[in-house]
Amino acid sequence: MPAADLEGFERFEFDDGRWTRPVYRRGSGPAVIVIHEMPGLHPLVLAFATRLAEAGLTAWCPSLFGEPGKPVSQAYLAAEALKAICVRREFHVWSTDTSSPIVDWLRALARQAHAECGGAGVGAVGMCFTGGFALAMMTEPAVVAPVLAQPSLPLAAGSKKRAAAIGVSAAEIACARTRFETEDLSMIGLRFKGDALVGQARFDRYRAEFGERFEAIELEDTDAAASPIPPHSTLTLHLAADGPTKAAEARVIAFFRQRTGA
Repeated sequence: MPAADLEGFERFEFDDGRWTRPVYRRGSGPAVIVIHEMPGLHPLVLAFATRLAEAGLTAWCPSLFGEPGKPVSQAYLAAEALKAICVRREFHVWSTDTSSPIVDWLRALARQAHAECGGAGVGAVGMCFTGGFALAMMTEPAVVAPVLAQPSLPLAAGSKKRAAAIGVSAAEIACARTRFETEDLSMIGLRFKGDALVGQARFDRYRAEFGERFEAIELEDTDAAASPIPPHSTLTLHLAADGPTKAAEARVIAFFRQRTGA
């Protein structure tokens, strides 16, 4: 693991009674669960977590797949995606109306984070493959600030039904709606407009389900930082040094600070 990228993070194992996963923690103040994208807890996810810590928050970064600290490459990305689709049972890749089993572990982690870090509650950001997990985590009362960065499940793969699905259950949707209204909460979703993995239909579904409680940040592809991978990762790979993507990141950090009482 690249020491430079993991320096400053405390590593520990978290066991919910079913699964044990490593978690990397940094900062002080109310907690934000940073659920990494494909292919793993790579350096740019860790850099985002570091900026959360610098903003007065405690970043809790679970490692769900991949090798912590390993940089992104197209070969690494393809290998981990194949494992998640074909091998790993913690994730429901194609389901349109259920969340992934690993969300139970993430809810337990959020409870622990709130108990240790205090504040008004816990923020959660899912990215890409894990994007929708932050919404499903709303059934845990400790979670008060869900952010969905390019939520890519279920994989559409030519299906109009899956393209418009959000990969959470009816019960999870109902719980989130109730909490948004009774606790005056909301959520943020981010995507690039040309992203084939997160099309307009999916964000239209969020709007239909949650109305004004869903704040959509939809970026032009030309706003993305240069990368061999097409515009997709709003808070990491395609985050530019300034401009609309950096403004979007600032909005996300401000949202976490406000909701958690940082």
